[in-house]
Amino acid sequence: MREPLRSAGGTRTGIVTRYEGFGMATAIVVGGGIGGTAVALGLIERGWSVRVLERAARYTEVGAGISLWPNALRALDALGVGAAVRAQGLDDVSAGIRDERGRWLSRTDVATMRRRFGAPVMIHRAALLDILRGALPEDVVETGVSVDRVDLDGTVVHSAGSGRDVGQVSSTADLVVGADGIRSVVRRAVCGEVAPRYAGYTVWRAVVGIAEPLTGFGETWGRGARFGMAPLPDGRIYCFAVYDAEEDAGGSFADVRARFAAWHHPIPALLAAADPNTVLHNDIYELPALSTFTAGRLALLGDAAHAMTPNLGQGGCQALEDAVVLSRLAGTTDGLRRYDSERRPRTQMITRRSGTIGVVAQLSARPLVAVRDAALRMTPAGAQFRSLGKVLDWEP
Repeated sequence: MREPLRSAGGTRTGIVTRYEGFGMATAIVVGGGIGGTAVALGLIERGWSVRVLERAARYTEVGAGISLWPNALRALDALGVGAAVRAQGLDDVSAGIRDERGRWLSRTDVATMRRRFGAPVMIHRAALLDILRGALPEDVVETGVSVDRVDLDGTVVHSAGSGRDVGQVSSTADLVVGADGIRSVVRRAVCGEVAPRYAGYTVWRAVVGIAEPLTGFGETWGRGARFGMAPLPDGRIYCFAVYDAEEDAGGSFADVRARFAAWHHPIPALLAAADPNTVLHNDIYELPALSTFTAGRLALLGDAAHAMTPNLGQGGCQALEDAVVLSRLAGTTDGLRRYDSERRPRTQMITRRSGTIGVVAQLSARPLVAVRDAALRMTPAGAQFRSLGKVLDWEP
């Protein structure tokens, strides 16, 4: 059964059709997460007819926070939702890196950060998704839809979706966006089989509430393990525990509590307050550098294109940048090639940097950890900001 999008006439000026005063260009976005909803919003604002196909039958609260750095906030401003995100987020949070005993190794100069780049914002992932989805027309996102195959001509073979009796259907569009994560079906059509690489460490994430107010947020680096904490606007704390582990062998949450039991306050208290039934556990993977983000009528963004370790806090931020650039270039002459040439070098540079930070942060040999900690204490704030500049200075 073929289920075409609304048809439109036009002239071919590149990979995607440009429409000149009549009809409407069509897009299918595979994946309804942060990147998928953001690119849908950007395309709709530029006159496209868009469908978002989301595998989950319904959206549920995601048990994690997300840091939105100034580059991501500029992307959200370009999409028209920056003010709404800032209103529900929390900015101007002091942070830094400590050792297991709680001694500061590095402190973030928040005032300089604000002057140089703008203030980052901390927000719950569910709140960010609510804002992005709320800006879309009601019928754009279709849930309970699993995509089985995508072809270079813009054909998407998928299930009919939640509440429908029809089985598999086939839809076509002028543009198909793969925002379907690290195990992307769309990427298979663009690049063939690409196996994600295990980074060597696993993460447990939770959103918890404890009675006492906390200060001194940020990360604690130990030997082959880290712990991070950040406040959310509702008073809860987003926290995560990272440690070296064999793939698919991260243990239980009881093991996590025991592993960090002797770390400085309030780490044991945060883990004690976390509900084991709601914590999220994931091994950390990254993608090798792809040779292209586009092929035919297909384009990749977010984790489907450049899944990276979370050490720079840039995974979601880069997906938002992708969304702005793709929605700007799609439909223009040679637009997908230009998207690839603009986004691939930048995201792969950030992926490499994030991976390197992870290697340093996860050091476990005592002599190397001692050298690392001493280097962090001696690194001036100016050097930190110069290093961040290439990441945070991005403008739409």
